[in-house]
Amino acid sequence: MAAGSKKFKQKKVHSPPQDLPPPPVDDELMDDLFAQLDSRDQTVQAASAVVINEVQNRQAEQITSRSKQDAKSRFKARQARKAAALEQTFSAADPEAEARLKKEAENEERDIEKVCQEQMLQIQEVNPDGHCLYSAVADQLALLGILPSPQANYATVRQAASQYMFTHPDDFVPFLAPSHDTGIMTPEGFRVYCANIRDTAEWGGEPEIQALSRTYNVPIHVVQGGRPSVVVHNPAGSHVASDDKRVVRISYHRRMYGLGEHYNSLRPKSTLSQISQKMHTMLSS
Repeated sequence: MAAGSKKFKQKKVHSPPQDLPPPPVDDELMDDLFAQLDSRDQTVQAASAVVINEVQNRQAEQITSRSKQDAKSRFKARQARKAAALEQTFSAADPEAEARLKKEAENEERDIEKVCQEQMLQIQEVNPDGHCLYSAVADQLALLGILPSPQANYATVRQAASQYMFTHPDDFVPFLAPSHDTGIMTPEGFRVYCANIRDTAEWGGEPEIQALSRTYNVPIHVVQGGRPSVVVHNPAGSHVASDDKRVVRISYHRRMYGLGEHYNSLRPKSTLSQISQKMHTMLSS
């Protein structure tokens, strides 16, 4: 999402807006199952996929046309498709497909590692529980001294993203999934979307990264495989020097956990690690 020309003032994170819908009360089991789709344990992935598919099949006839249009249902539909793909992967393995996915994962890992070496960074893995983007950003904000350690967690960062997006709808609604009828997300759909950011394990992406960059007034650099190798998100209206040390650095992995997307935090390498890398480079040249 391109940064706009007008300036955005940094806002303090208080309690969530009163008119956001209340958090869901009966979706905890499904949220846990969706989060387990990102597990590195293939047995856990397969078992979760089977259970999700069974639940989705039983509920299919009960879903109304209205519920299909809200943000929560679209999220569950995406997760259900992912579960179906995982179940198919484990039940009828395709050697060629497996080889292709393995190659893509290796290429991605190589590309990210190359950038990390160039910038003297190392991956700090975070849990693949659906909160990974927010946990990775929280780790970086604590590292930069922007958030105190007790507050540096995914819950704090989720609330910050939710509140910023909810109070700046014009900056985000055009880039979010529209309803089937109007071609644009409805105000009610946007309210639910923001509530889901705050209250569930729904994944975050480009809009949420931009919201966090503006909330905390820091650039967020996302290292990824392919091109561009680094995607830069700058706070709107800010003038941040390219060598500014207050930069949040995270990595984005499409293939690290099979079919699941994932974010990790990127910390500076320790002095010992830097010396070891330089010696390795000298000996291999």
